[in-house]
Amino acid sequence: MPFACIFVPDFPAEAILRAEPELRSQAIAVLEGKPPLQKVFAINEKARRIGIEPCMTKIQVEPWTDLTLRPRSLLQETAAHAALLDCAQSFSPRVEDTAADTVILDLSGLESLFGSLPQIARDIARRTSDLGLEANVATAFNPDTARFAARGFPGVTVIPEGKEAERLGNLPLDVLFPELIAPNPSEADARMLETFDLWGVRNLRALCALPEVALSERMGQTGPYLQQLARGAVARTLVPVEPPLIFEEAMELEHPLVLLEPLAFLLAHMLDQLSVRLGARALAAQKLRLQLTLDNGFHFVEDVPAEESSPSQKSQSTTRSSQFTNCHPERSERPAFPTRSAPLPTNLQSEIPNQKSASEPGLYAPEGGLCDEYLQSKLETRNSKLFTRTLELPVPMLDARVFLKLLQLDLKAHPPGAPILKVHLSAIPAQPRSTQGGLFQPPTPEPEKLELTLARIAGMVGEEKVGSLQLLDSHRPGAFRMRHFVPTQPKEQKEKSANVASQAPITALRMFRPPLRVMVTLRDGK
Repeated sequence: MPFACIFVPDFPAEAILRAEPELRSQAIAVLEGKPPLQKVFAINEKARRIGIEPCMTKIQVEPWTDLTLRPRSLLQETAAHAALLDCAQSFSPRVEDTAADTVILDLSGLESLFGSLPQIARDIARRTSDLGLEANVATAFNPDTARFAARGFPGVTVIPEGKEAERLGNLPLDVLFPELIAPNPSEADARMLETFDLWGVRNLRALCALPEVALSERMGQTGPYLQQLARGAVARTLVPVEPPLIFEEAMELEHPLVLLEPLAFLLAHMLDQLSVRLGARALAAQKLRLQLTLDNGFHFVEDVPAEESSPSQKSQSTTRSSQFTNCHPERSERPAFPTRSAPLPTNLQSEIPNQKSASEPGLYAPEGGLCDEYLQSKLETRNSKLFTRTLELPVPMLDARVFLKLLQLDLKAHPPGAPILKVHLSAIPAQPRSTQGGLFQPPTPEPEKLELTLARIAGMVGEEKVGSLQLLDSHRPGAFRMRHFVPTQPKEQKEKSANVASQAPITALRMFRPPLRVMVTLRDGK
């Protein structure tokens, strides 16, 4: 039964390079710890060539001018590991989450779908590279042999059945020890490797040549077990996992972002990665959620009080207030520039009594009062650090360029209003739409282009004036609300036309708002 293993060398550094691909041609070192006790946690191959080693202090590596230093990012490592699982799941339904940098796939029965084992290994390596990770891929007929080959050989490796001991013989003993003997194996590995080094055993071939009984007497059951692993003779059951369909990308910024242009550059790269991950699982995005962590030392500029505003300002405030239908203060049209935190202004305190005049909770009062949710949001503005925007897509999409343009238009209409420290982007997956145009159906615009057009119109006239009407179940005549426009599917159109055909004819009524003056002439009382 064949297996494949995907191993990402120097995983913390590779996660940084996945988020910043422009650094891939440079030597980088990942730092961990608090200043001034920061130490090198991981490096890439280029940094290793110039003499950088793990556990060196930041002061020791600072003299290297051609070395790029980055702090360790657990968020980016989590996203990179999720991308690794997505790559494996796109080939096999049985995937073992072995470690943060390692996954093992069961390839049973997949040769008829994807070709021979060498072809499958090359396709896996290509898909991993598309996801922004440079990995080693190995195939073998037991999972541990595939794991050791991926850890020891660069690129793509295929080990035929029965050739495990021969192919693994030249590998160093280090490949046997990570997460094998103890939950925290560093001390156990050091003692074991030191013992083997004193015996002159430095590769797997030398370990296989040791007498099994003598090895068991000196090292217990661990010795023969390691020897069986080195021979590729251990057959174990794969422990598959079913990772949730969570598609998230995150990036911690070294310096706060104030302008939207550099933010768009970061979003473009993150959206490309999300699109590739969704495509690898044969899915599309139904909803996009952008969460920005803002500088806590800034807050939005407060509104002008309704009592002190001029008629023009009051009308502008009324127009702005319609954007708070769901009481989300981040939807307000705030200035893009931040201001330093200050005590609670008197104009905000003066708005508290006016809130009682609200006719309905959760809505703006006609007199200009504030709803409870919005008032509480304003009171907690300088304690809040998160700015969230959610885009509801009319149909599942998988076009990163369309996603980027929609986010740009949304952020232009609703700027965050403070420097950005962290960017978190997630996508809610859905099955891709499959439609077949009818021969006699009228031509309709593509949903992607239509959504962009509606977003541009909303940016000019306001979100509350763009969409489709939905009648309310109310005694008020003509009560309606605006909702996001969603194109009707062909199946829904057929059902609607069938229902209309089965109904009795009704009289149409046309209403004018505001009412028009009408002159009626009577003849014979009619």
